[in-house]
This record gives sequence, structure tokens and C-alpha cells, in this order.
Amino acid sequence: MVWIVRNLLAAVVLFGLAFGAQAARLTGAYVAEGRNPDGSAYRGDVVIVDADGQIGVSWRVGSQAYRGQGALDGRVLTVDWGSATPVIYVVMPDGSLHGTWDDGRALEKLTPD
Repeated sequence: MVWIVRNLLAAVVLFGLAFGAQAARLTGAYVAEGRNPDGSAYRGDVVIVDADGQIGVSWRVGSQAYRGQGALDGRVLTVDWGSATPVIYVVMPDGSLHGTWDDGRALEKLTPD
């Protein structure tokens, strides 16, 4: 029984460390490539910062700048950026983020810069 409890605690600690490391790995600069709801393409720069579990995202696309705050739940990052619907990204194994916005009508990929 002690062996089971000890292994369970070790697994919980390792999971917590891996989850925290994933959030820390999100911090950095990214290149954004996407499609607007009308199908037009765009490209820009994104900076992600993890501040005690609150994820800050800043986008610059052309002359426009946007900011949002979000939270990471497993591999899913949900960002409220002031629109009616959030941006929802999935963190991919290679460190890129694949997302949708405008209620799924627009797509965006963030690639580490």
C-alpha cells in the first residue's frame, strides 16, 4: 500500500512539474499566420507572457495591436481579447499553437520565433 501511495504522489508531482513547464514554455515571441473570417490571409507577431498562471497575449498585425488574457487548461489556451468569443489555441508537441477565433470562423497558427 505504501508503494502505491508513494508512486501516486510521484506521478502527481511529475504531472504538476510538466504542466508548469508547459506554461513556462509558452512565454516568448511567435510569428502569427492566419485566415480572417472573410478568408483573407494575415501575418503578424505575437508575444506570450505567463504571469503566475495568467497568460498575457499581445498581437501586432500590420498597424493593429490587440491584447488579451487567458488561462491554460492542459494543452488548451483560451484567451479573452475583448471580442464576443475568445481565441482558443491547442498547444502542439512542437511548441506551435493552432487556434480559432470569431467563433471558429477564423484560424491562426503561432510558431515560435
